Amino acid sequence: MSDYPSFPPPPPGALPPTPPSGQLATWGLRAAGYLVDLIPIVVIVVVGTILASAAHTFFILALAYLATFAYWIIQLVRQGNTGQTVGKKVVGLKLVGETSGAPVGVGTSIGRAFAHFVDSLICYIGWLFPLWDPKRQTIADKIVGSVVIVVPKQPFNFADVYTAS
Repeated sequence: MSDYPSFPPPPPGALPPTPPSGQLATWGLRAAGYLVDLIPIVVIVVVGTILASAAHTFFILALAYLATFAYWIIQLVRQGNTGQTVGKKVVGLKLVGETSGAPVGVGTSIGRAFAHFVDSLICYIGWLFPLWDPKRQTIADKIVGSVVIVVPKQPFNFADVYTAS
């Protein structure tokens, strides 16, 4: 039996997918990357709340929440294209396909974010799965077929916050 799905057939001479190389990320590294990703969101919401409170208007707060949503979508697109959000880049992690070893793509990255709902649904136990799972996957990772691996750390670049590639 081949590693490829039955339809469509693989191109002639194609090699089977290469599993990811690299050490699987620990829960602590994954949590650190997530916390780094939260920093811009917290800053935007806090500043927006202070400004909205001072101006006595809800509009500024709505703009702050819209900016955080835009930031998160940009980071999910970035993660799909490169395997890294800003937080993953800073702590040295990369999200890749479990069988391909390549970045998962934008659709899977966004799907994984929604699948994290399942991690939270069962009293947040799904978020702790990497502590005992042999592949160090959350339930969302299992659903979409992804793993997080350790790669060399890269310095923070402010441009990375709002660029999707």
